[in-house]
Amino acid sequence: MDKKNTLRAGALAAGTTLMMLLMTSPALALTRDDGDDPGPGLSVAETLGLFVVAPLVIFGVITALVIVLDKSRKQQHV
Repeated sequence: MDKKNTLRAGALAAGTTLMMLLMTSPALALTRDDGDDPGPGLSVAETLGLFVVAPLVIFGVITALVIVLDKSRKQQHV
């Protein structure tokens, strides 16, 4: 009986997934919408700077501010 239920659940999941894939339309990324005005693409250096370097710099600044402005270490020595 368990095998039958497992097979039924698998068939239902596969059927649902197939229907979802068939009913969804493609993203149509190449089709422009009204009002679209995309700018020029980013270079590799700009992309790395924006998504890698900038977050690391922001993280470093926040960490430095927390360390410099931390007063709990000064209170422990008193």
